[in-house]
Amino acid sequence: LDLIVNKDIQTKFKIRSKCINYLRNYLIQKEFVEVETPMMNLIPGGAAAKPFETFHHALDTKLFMRIAPELYLKMCVVGGLDRVFEIGKNFRNEGVDTTHNPEFSACELYWAYADYHDLMKFTEDLLSNMVKDITGDYKIKYHPDQDDPSKEVEIDFTPPWPRIPMIKGLEDKIG
Repeated sequence: LDLIVNKDIQTKFKIRSKCINYLRNYLIQKEFVEVETPMMNLIPGGAAAKPFETFHHALDTKLFMRIAPELYLKMCVVGGLDRVFEIGKNFRNEGVDTTHNPEFSACELYWAYADYHDLMKFTEDLLSNMVKDITGDYKIKYHPDQDDPSKEVEIDFTPPWPRIPMIKGLEDKIG
């Protein structure tokens, strides 16, 4: 692989792998159970996106690639798993550009009895500590313009993060 993949791509693969490993370990440490849900279904579901269709020859049946694992994960919670997650592929048949790939990896989790305050603290702890663990600092450099690498944005994940009420935040931004 070293011979055919340039160093920049190798670095991205390594960072992606570290993020997924950190995420999985973090969730397991927080007593979440990892599950694997179906990739193909008889009906489209899980989000409001256009699905990819496929055909199962042995069953002579049209199937839909999953848009999200949402429905099955919610079934797990209803079935008694209080904390559940999945890291896996999703497929959304809606265009492609430099910021959108119709096949992508995602982590989806559900946590019974948690409210939005719990999830804000959880997300802050997860992301800030992941960035610190992987990079050695809470601050990272981001290059939003692939055509102009001199454009650089610093993103600061140092906790605590500000909490902004949604309506007030929108009013402040759009007037």
